[in-house]
Amino acid sequence: MSEKTSFLERKDIRFSFQRYAIDAFGAMAQGLFASLLIGTILSTLGDLTGFQVLGQIGGFAKAVAGPAMAIAIGSALNAPPLVLYSLAAVGYAANDAGGAGGPLAVFVVAIIAAELGKAVSKETKIDILVTPGVTVGLGCGLAIAVGPWVGAAASSLGGLVMWATDLQPLLMGIVVSVVVGAALTLPISSAAICAALGLTGLAGGAALAGCCAQMVGYAAASFHDNGWSGVVSQGLGTSMLQVPNIFKKPITWVPALVASAVCGPIATVVFGLQQNGAAIASGMGTCGLVGPIGLYSGWIADGITPGAHEWTAMALVCVILPAAIAWLTSFGLRSAGLIADGDMHIE
Repeated sequence: MSEKTSFLERKDIRFSFQRYAIDAFGAMAQGLFASLLIGTILSTLGDLTGFQVLGQIGGFAKAVAGPAMAIAIGSALNAPPLVLYSLAAVGYAANDAGGAGGPLAVFVVAIIAAELGKAVSKETKIDILVTPGVTVGLGCGLAIAVGPWVGAAASSLGGLVMWATDLQPLLMGIVVSVVVGAALTLPISSAAICAALGLTGLAGGAALAGCCAQMVGYAAASFHDNGWSGVVSQGLGTSMLQVPNIFKKPITWVPALVASAVCGPIATVVFGLQQNGAAIASGMGTCGLVGPIGLYSGWIADGITPGAHEWTAMALVCVILPAAIAWLTSFGLRSAGLIADGDMHIE
């Protein structure tokens, strides 16, 4: 065994698809839920109920999204304590520099910083200085260097969304729904993109439909593998939990994408659904019911008293149709042998 290979093995640094795309990403999704997503849910509940303490608590949780994701990644990579603690600063820097692409920037930067930190850990007599110095210094430096580029790439998706809003409602509904819905599942902040673009109105309705289709669609399509716990964690939490499975078997994403493509134009053409609440709600889907609550808030702000048409549109677009479409698509793919038992299982 070569000296280099021996060193990497001793440091538990293994360059593999399983470790980075599956283990690290799966952990990051949980870190994101434990900070930004739960914080947004609590803040929304605080705004809705007038209970300001919930809003404050939610604000605290959202503020540590970057550190939570980075520490989760470090834990998945078996980072020693000093490296793990140092990743808090790295995560904050990457999330801040990455803008709309904050989670993606954290994913890339935290992995590199964690492995560099592991490489120098306990190699000197002044480990208490060297390990955090390397992890924080190089990690934050990398975040400053590449974060804005990652953010620009994520924001380009927003440009595509804005272009789509100028098209006729049918095509616009498909494009916006699929693009923003996919961003919600991927390590890109769909909520940040919608907020940055002020995405409301008809385009906001299409974005909301696409995000709900991803979350509710995955909850329904993966029910065979995850049961009711999967319905809660994906339908009210985040479809990002499925990214490791997408990496392993991309066809598992098809049911949710089909649901997004169908529900978007139904929202825009059939119901003329406009999301005129806070723009961030357009990119939240059913996470903590923030999207539907935003839809309701928009009706109230516009002086609309919700009637049968509005409630029916919300129920069909946000829950019933995506669940039915994704489940039927998944059933067809399972019957064809393209998706097998366990392909959509989440930890």
